[in-house]
Amino acid sequence: MSIVTHWFVPKYQTSTNRKATYRVLDFFFGWFVHPVIYGDYPKSMKCSVGNRLPRFTEAQSKLLKGSLNFLGVNYYTTNYVESAPSSNGVNVSYVSDRQATLTTDKNGTPIGTPTALNWLFIYPKGLQELLLYIKKNYNNPNNLLHSSFVGMADANNRSLPIKDALKDSLRIRYHYGHLSYLLKAIKEGVNVKGYYVRSFFDDFEWDAGYTVQFGLIFVDFNNNLRRYLKYSAYLFKLFLLK
Repeated sequence: MSIVTHWFVPKYQTSTNRKATYRVLDFFFGWFVHPVIYGDYPKSMKCSVGNRLPRFTEAQSKLLKGSLNFLGVNYYTTNYVESAPSSNGVNVSYVSDRQATLTTDKNGTPIGTPTALNWLFIYPKGLQELLLYIKKNYNNPNNLLHSSFVGMADANNRSLPIKDALKDSLRIRYHYGHLSYLLKAIKEGVNVKGYYVRSFFDDFEWDAGYTVQFGLIFVDFNNNLRRYLKYSAYLFKLFLLK
């Protein structure tokens, strides 16, 4: 199983915001993982969604419980959470059920270093906190893979000389930070088996197309897709050789 998720922190340290933060984690993460560990949905989801949430039969629950063979966690970024209780039962949805508002800034200050994507902020500590949360709440799965999406986007500035485009110092700091916090999680007992970069090459990135670059390797879309190692690629080469 591979889960795409963010980490979440209370925007302000109040009891309602802290409860909302755990509820949001259940909606983003627990919805998928909780059944294969415990055989049922998280309690907070069952309380919020009520009869609209399907119920497992006893046989289904028994089959699900403990059926996880590996867990891949694609960590994106971190959002602030504020409690936002639903005022009525009209127009209910996945968003209204979680009873929370998600934001990326507090008092005008972003939660982390901005990137070329307006939703993706660099917050490496969130990786450690997410992994420790999984260890504490989901029995520390033996095969926990931090996989697929560990990367940041540069703007694709085609007027920039290639020799300058290869100097991706922010990406180097990004991965150094995430690897540092990953190591802290490992030292605290989290069973991590891998760390995968997104992506090796600059690619077509969903709705952003070719306007952003995630790769460790620069792809020259103006010159027959010729490829050049970025500085971050050399960082990983040295890292893997040690």
